[in-house]
Amino acid sequence: MSAREKLQAEAAKRILIFDGAFGTQIQNRRLSEEDFAGDLGLNADQKGNNDILALTRPDVIADVTRAYLEAGSDVVSTNTFSANTISQADYAAEGLVREINLASARIAREIADEFAAKDGKPRFVAGAIGPTNKTLSLSPDVEDPGFREITFDYLTGVYLEQAEALIEGGADFILIETIFDTLNAKAGVMAVRQLSDKLGRDVPIMLSMTLTDLSGRNLSGHTVEAFWNAVRHANPVTIGLNCSFGADQLRPHVQHLSGIADTLLMVYPNAGLPNELGEYDELPHTTAGLVGDWADNGRVNIIGGCCGSTPDHIAAMARRVQGLTPRAIPEKITKMRLAGLEPFTIAA
Repeated sequence: MSAREKLQAEAAKRILIFDGAFGTQIQNRRLSEEDFAGDLGLNADQKGNNDILALTRPDVIADVTRAYLEAGSDVVSTNTFSANTISQADYAAEGLVREINLASARIAREIADEFAAKDGKPRFVAGAIGPTNKTLSLSPDVEDPGFREITFDYLTGVYLEQAEALIEGGADFILIETIFDTLNAKAGVMAVRQLSDKLGRDVPIMLSMTLTDLSGRNLSGHTVEAFWNAVRHANPVTIGLNCSFGADQLRPHVQHLSGIADTLLMVYPNAGLPNELGEYDELPHTTAGLVGDWADNGRVNIIGGCCGSTPDHIAAMARRVQGLTPRAIPEKITKMRLAGLEPFTIAA
């Protein structure tokens, strides 16, 4: 049975649990420049380069991963949100992209397998790919609307390098997350398709959009419905939302996407909105109660946390949704898709 089929089988039984934020867990450890830099000999400060810890402090990444699995996570992500050539160039570490992704995926795979062996319950690893700090849809120069810093083909290559290392390291899926630009996501999809062709097998994709305003659009102007229409050809194993706002503000958009997407829905919001100091102080039981409301109404298949969330948030979510029926994938939509009909309207 493939990873896609295994996840779908487990998701048919119960609401699955994703993990939470890595960044806040790493920050809480008050690591020094020496912790980040190790003995790699790079010509730039590394403090804040969380991804490189897979090489210099793998014990930290392992501890965070283990904490989320102990909290009840069925799916854990790799600590590779910025482990790509574009983002690592800020730290003069672009030459280590392959090594970072391999190491992080191997850490997650080893610990996920360790927990699965204990209780016989499958655990999954999602190879996380962030959006980079470049956009294909918008110009960074207000004087030149047609200017782009990078090309579609270049970004596809950046994503391909990362995805290949993540799969080699043991990831089950490629999670293209925090999508603020739909065209960037399409480059990611193209990269994974190229990888699938190279490997001669299906490499399942998870896609997660982030909203930039309360009207429900991302930075490139797509609503959740328009986004789904733009990426559904990729046959993602999950579609969903992450980051953005807290669970309360995401509610109507989760409800809408739940009704139109004929695949598993995974949502992992921030732990509320940051306070005036930029910190997240929404308590675990509050976040769990909000996402639990989605579960009560049959809106979700997989839930977790993004910025500000902790193992305590994930444990509270797991308790809240235990025994609840998972979202049923809309049967009418699935039948229409199989018949080659178009059940959707393109949103503006």
